[in-house]
Amino acid sequence: MAAAQGRFSDHAEHSHPDGGAPEGDTVPRAFRRAVEALRGAGLRPEIEVDPARAPQKLAPYAYALEAAVVEDDEDLADGRLVLLHDPAGHEAWHGTFRLVTLVRAELEPEMAADPLLPEVCWSWLTGALEARGLSYGEASGTVTRAGSHYFGGLSPRRPATQIEIRASWTPEEGPGGVPDTAAHLAAWCDLLCQLAGLPPAPGGGPEPVTGVVSLPQRRGPQHRRD
Repeated sequence: MAAAQGRFSDHAEHSHPDGGAPEGDTVPRAFRRAVEALRGAGLRPEIEVDPARAPQKLAPYAYALEAAVVEDDEDLADGRLVLLHDPAGHEAWHGTFRLVTLVRAELEPEMAADPLLPEVCWSWLTGALEARGLSYGEASGTVTRAGSHYFGGLSPRRPATQIEIRASWTPEEGPGGVPDTAAHLAAWCDLLCQLAGLPPAPGGGPEPVTGVVSLPQRRGPQHRRD
C-alpha cells in the first residue's frame, strides 16, 4: 500500500520546502490534521500519487494531489483531488471544508452511445462515498464524454472516447471539526479504479453498492506520464 503524497499551497505559510507539515500558528490545526490524514492514507498498489500545486484563490488554505491507476507502465485512469479549507465557513459549502476533483479515463468507443453513461459515472462517485459509510453534503458536478476520430496521417489510430467527471462535495466534519479525509481519499481512489475497469481490491475496499449500474468497461490505456 502506498502512502499519499502532496504539498501545501502557498497560502499555508511556514511549510517545509519538501512539503512537510507547516510550522507556526498561521495554519489552522483542523486543516493540518486533515492534510496529515491524507498523507498517511494507505492506497491500492495500482495507484500512484504525486504532489500537485494547489489552487490559491478558491480558499484561504488548500492542498492538492494527483493520482493515476497504473498497470504495466500505462495509465488507465487519472485525476486530481483538492482539499479546501476556510476557517470562517463558506455559504455555498455549508461547512469549512470542501473536496474538489477531476477524474478521467478513456473508454471503448461503443460505450459512448450508452444513454446511461453520465448517470452511471455519477453514481460511481456517490456510491464510492456511501460504500465507505461517509456522510457528505452539497454534492455537485458534471460528467462529460468526448469522442475523437482520426483522419489523414492519424487515421491508423482507433477512435477514442474519454469520460471526465468534475465534482465537489462537503465532507462531514468529525471531532475537532476535522473530516475523515483519509476515508474520502480512499473512496475517491475507488472511483478511479472503477473508471479504470479494475475489480475490487481482494480483502479490502468496499463491496459494490447495491443499485449502482455497472458498464462492461474496457479501454485502450493512456500513455504513462513522465
